[in-house]
Amino acid sequence: AHCSPVCVPGSVIQHSARFPYYCIIFHLFYIFYAAYVNSCQLVLKHRTSVSMNFFRGVITGQATGPQPTGAETIQKLCDRVASSTLLEDRRDAVRALKSLSKKYRMEVGTQAMDHLINILQTDRSDSEILGYALDTLYNIICNDEEEEQDESEDENAQKQTDDLGAQFTEKFIQDPEHITLLLTLLEEFDFHVRWPGVKLLTALLKNQGVQVQGIVLVSPMGVSRLMDLLADSREVIRNDGLLLLQQLTKGNAAIQKIVAFENAFERLLEIISDEGCSDGGIVVEDCLLLLLNLLKNNSSNQNFFKEGSYIQKMKPWFEVGDDNSGWSAQKVTNLHLMLQLVRVMVSPVNSPGATASCQKSMYQCGLLQQLCTILMATGVPADILTETINTVSEVIRGSQVNQDYFASVNAPSNPPRPAIVVLLMSMVNERQPFVLRCAVLYCFQCFLYRNQKGQGEIVSTLLPSTIDANSISAGQLLCGGLFSVDSLSNWCAAVALAHALQDNLTQKEQLLRVQLATSLGKPPVSLLQQCTNILSQGSKVQTRVGLLMLLCTWISNCPIAVTHFLHNQDNVPFLTAQISENLGEDERLVQGLCALLLGICIYYNDNSLENYTKEKLKQLIEKRIGKENFVEKLGFITKHELYSRAALKPQPIFPSPEQMLFDHEFTKLVKELEGVITKAVHKSSEEDKKEEEVKKTLEQHDNIVTQYKELIREQDAQIQELKEQVASMTTQTDQMQATISQQLSQIQQHKDQYNILKLKLGKDSQSQPSTQADGSQVNGLQTEELSQLREELEELRKQHTLLQTQVGDKDALIDSLKSAAQTSESSGGGSANTELLQELEALKSQVQSQLADINQLKTERQELLRRAEAGAADAAPSSDGTSDAIKELESRLSAQMSETERLKESQAGLEQQLASATSTVAILQTEKSKLQSELQESKKEQDDLLMLLADQDQKIHGLKQRLKDLGEPVEDEDDIDAREQTSDEEDEDED
Repeated sequence: AHCSPVCVPGSVIQHSARFPYYCIIFHLFYIFYAAYVNSCQLVLKHRTSVSMNFFRGVITGQATGPQPTGAETIQKLCDRVASSTLLEDRRDAVRALKSLSKKYRMEVGTQAMDHLINILQTDRSDSEILGYALDTLYNIICNDEEEEQDESEDENAQKQTDDLGAQFTEKFIQDPEHITLLLTLLEEFDFHVRWPGVKLLTALLKNQGVQVQGIVLVSPMGVSRLMDLLADSREVIRNDGLLLLQQLTKGNAAIQKIVAFENAFERLLEIISDEGCSDGGIVVEDCLLLLLNLLKNNSSNQNFFKEGSYIQKMKPWFEVGDDNSGWSAQKVTNLHLMLQLVRVMVSPVNSPGATASCQKSMYQCGLLQQLCTILMATGVPADILTETINTVSEVIRGSQVNQDYFASVNAPSNPPRPAIVVLLMSMVNERQPFVLRCAVLYCFQCFLYRNQKGQGEIVSTLLPSTIDANSISAGQLLCGGLFSVDSLSNWCAAVALAHALQDNLTQKEQLLRVQLATSLGKPPVSLLQQCTNILSQGSKVQTRVGLLMLLCTWISNCPIAVTHFLHNQDNVPFLTAQISENLGEDERLVQGLCALLLGICIYYNDNSLENYTKEKLKQLIEKRIGKENFVEKLGFITKHELYSRAALKPQPIFPSPEQMLFDHEFTKLVKELEGVITKAVHKSSEEDKKEEEVKKTLEQHDNIVTQYKELIREQDAQIQELKEQVASMTTQTDQMQATISQQLSQIQQHKDQYNILKLKLGKDSQSQPSTQADGSQVNGLQTEELSQLREELEELRKQHTLLQTQVGDKDALIDSLKSAAQTSESSGGGSANTELLQELEALKSQVQSQLADINQLKTERQELLRRAEAGAADAAPSSDGTSDAIKELESRLSAQMSETERLKESQAGLEQQLASATSTVAILQTEKSKLQSELQESKKEQDDLLMLLADQDQKIHGLKQRLKDLGEPVEDEDDIDAREQTSDEEDEDED
């Protein structure tokens, strides 16, 4: 029997880290079996073909003649693949090409690629030859070297080898159908086809990712086929499928969205949970890398992740035990990626609304609490602790609820200390790692970002009334770091304190009260004075830059702080001396910051000090520095290379402590003030006076406009109340119409019942027999009944006449209301009156229809009475009636009497309905007259207000035009309203 040789895929060992143990045992057995089969083939030389004898000699190393070159051997094998009609021959040739593909990569790739692709297209029924072909293509396309290169190998040769993969990949994807064919092969369940196909597509994506992504994206069900790999029960295919999806989703938002909506989040989280979360192996790392690809810079996927409640499923990842010693390198890597995943969801570069929503979810599900537990735990590796601090920072940034929770967290110490204090102790400790100190500074900045409550708590720890000598507070640590000998501590403490004052005028004024005891026997000095003293002593550049940033943030937009700063006679001469000197390159940044500080003193000066008014400071600059030189020195700040780097992201990321010079929020302040300070320095005293006069006039007019706006708001409220009243009246009218419709239905029911009785009565009168009875008894009985009916008929006629009179009065009233409505419409009346008149007309028509129904009922009753009298006249001559005829007549009379009583009751009900309609008409008339009077008054007041507003708008326009002519920037009301709307939206986002 023939036994074909079996070749083990060469990349099995490469993926052993992802391979189950039972698969390793299976492949060892597979290798032994292959060796046995190959030895059998050497013994059983049953082939007669000369070419196949030569081929067997190449494989077994038993060649009898001269050894052919590799290129010749590959050429013959390619001819065999192309010309052989037997599947077995082609399979042997492809297997031989696979064995030569690593050593002769160039030759196999150039000569055999087309034949191998043809095998994939034609021999789809044989999984073994498909596996050999895919493995061969993978070997020639993949750039990963499995064998160590010789040390003497030239670098150019190595580069050329790496380029081979890109060249062969480009050749393979020239026809997009090749990728489609490969995607089709991935649907095969056979292990020897699916696994090499996954590896080949991954190699193609590594070499030519953008082109392959485009082909997969337009391929029908292309991404869905690849997602099925995650559901494969064979772990080696599932794990390599993760690597494939990582390459596929890199930098392609469209594919990322498709993968996310193919339920990728659910599958990946399940794999992470099954593998043991942070304690899992490299598979967890692959899943986390794929999740980062799907979520980073993809707002659609981030929203889908949040709406799918997947944030809540992240909480178990961060459940660490009490014993945190001996963390493996894989666990550190996994937890680091998990923290990065949390940061992606709350990154400051995301939209504020999406970030706030994710922050809220993380607090509600307990994820923030879990992160704070890791933050305060012992034995956590340093890099994990640093990344956890950065993660907590962005989870609490700008979220008041999360910031309040973080302020309440205490470290597990004796006595317990707030987490903020413990972190600040690390920040001002020069023995701590640099990255850790940067992370603590970022955490402190995020805690104070848009958190006026937290800013007040930090500043209050510096005030004399709240200082506790027995405990360490945040303020004490900041002061200690501010005046430390370590320049990095100085800079970090200065920036942290500046964030406690950011956009908070109250705390800027409160910080002026802080007094410091510099040494025994000397009076205390203010914190502001001590900062300027250290600045003038000529310390390190990093220290001076930090102090100048603190001072600029402190006195900006705070005239009282500017006055305190100028009150010290040494400050202004020091600043002018620093700016005017020609110093080295390192001192240029300090000069620029000094110019900024002096410019703030000019711009926010309230002229309360005679020696340092705006005009005198500008004269001082012109004499000692020069305006052009001052502006040039001010521009040194934005021209610095580290300025633009700090302006990119809020997080302070620096490669070394020496480059830690700028703060992100300070760059915003510089951008805001540079232009206005330049204009303020160039203005003359006359322009300043005119500007102040115009500002005062504008303030007065703004006050007037504000008053009118309030008045208009009050009138709008009144108009709204009137509209509500009209709405309530409309509702009442609808209810009345519903009642009338019910009454009409009842009347129709009565008419139907009456018609039925009339028909019955007509039949009885036709079938009445001509009988004789006692004439005197019958005449006496019917005469008495007829007299009663006539009396009732007379009463009904009187009531009818009275109702007609009332209806006439109502018609006259309605006509008068109609004429009044026409008059109000000609004088500009509102649409509400027209609607009321239409409702009155409808009521009138309904009342008339009811009266017509009543008249018809009365007519029919008279007809009944006439028939009864005629029947009595016909029965009088007959004197021979029987007792049966008398009983019949008595029953008929009693029926007529009951019908008459029922008609009386119905008439009484109709009269009551008419009375209620009459009262409703009167109420509506009263409300209408009241609304007309109020409408006329409100129109008159609005006309007066419009005239006043037009006059004020003309005056304001003239004043603004004067300001523009003077060169002053004037904001329109549209710009102001837009800014107010923006600030309102930001406040709503924070809530």
